[in-house]
Amino acid sequence: MALTVAKKQEIVSKFGKTETDTGSTEVQIALLSARIAELTEHLKSFKKDHASRLGLLKLVGQRRRLMRYLKRTDRASYLTTIEALSIRDNI
Repeated sequence: MALTVAKKQEIVSKFGKTETDTGSTEVQIALLSARIAELTEHLKSFKKDHASRLGLLKLVGQRRRLMRYLKRTDRASYLTTIEALSIRDNI
């Protein structure tokens, strides 16, 4: 269920400011979005996997907090990130 190294590198190179930029808010939101998408697909098949459902809810909450922070600090970057990831602006 974890992201592969190649997938992480692809996300970091797309959203990061440099090749090794894994800590910026945009990269963290993109990585969380990829994990959320994978867990959502997993839960469509395994409806009774409540442990994974709890993990999914925690990831969604963490992404929401990061998005709120990014919206407050850098509005332009926030708008480009949600556009690239196709995330709704409901914060």
